[in-house]
Amino acid sequence: MDRRSFVGMAIAGAAGPFLQRVARAQPISKVQNVVLVHGLFADGSCWSEVIARLQSRGIQATAVQIPLTSLQAGVEATYDTLTLQQGLTVLVAHSFGGMILTEAGVAPNVSAVVYVAARAPDAGEDYTALASQFPTPPAAAGIVWSGDYGRLSEEAFLRDFAGDLPADRARVLYAVQEPFKRSLLTEKTTHAAWRSKPSWYAVSTEDRTINPDLQRFMAKRMGAKTVEVRASHLSLISQPDTIANLILEAAGQS
Repeated sequence: MDRRSFVGMAIAGAAGPFLQRVARAQPISKVQNVVLVHGLFADGSCWSEVIARLQSRGIQATAVQIPLTSLQAGVEATYDTLTLQQGLTVLVAHSFGGMILTEAGVAPNVSAVVYVAARAPDAGEDYTALASQFPTPPAAAGIVWSGDYGRLSEEAFLRDFAGDLPADRARVLYAVQEPFKRSLLTEKTTHAAWRSKPSWYAVSTEDRTINPDLQRFMAKRMGAKTVEVRASHLSLISQPDTIANLILEAAGQS
């Protein structure tokens, strides 16, 4: 199936209220595929610790390398990866990747969605306006701009993004962060996958990149199965067992 057909099926399958109720009520059958989406200040390697744990349980795990140039580009890269999966797939995202998950998660082969300290807007919602209702996290002040592209300074990365990782490990992650285009911060989703798919959310309680209370609000609004993780924004690296177990639960493998 090509991308155009796949996207068309995804849009056609975007849920009505009845389908939302059915999707939330049904138990999750065992799923063997997991696709993982990274966010800003990172690349697909941020999922390495979680991937190793999923693979040890026989899961086919794939990290998408997201071009941080536009929301549409990220969604298309995710759709391309989803088309390669043989069977139902759990779609997982961290941080800004939640925007992509929220849009791409309506794809017909996505059985569940898992947000890890991630953005979870409603369809058409202004995420920046939503976030402004909560105290601004410290990491926002650490973005360094070069023309239209931004990245975190090393100081902000170590303190506000990867605060519970050893400094030498955090510096490696800092070195591979992918710059993002400024316009990404104002783009909006047109779908909300969490309205039609069973949802899970891992709140990082010590997060200095996305306010933990904002995370709790989004998780509660979507009716997600929620866990609170005493971690920085990078719980997927500092506490990979907890995050892997949450994904396995969404895959019916716990």
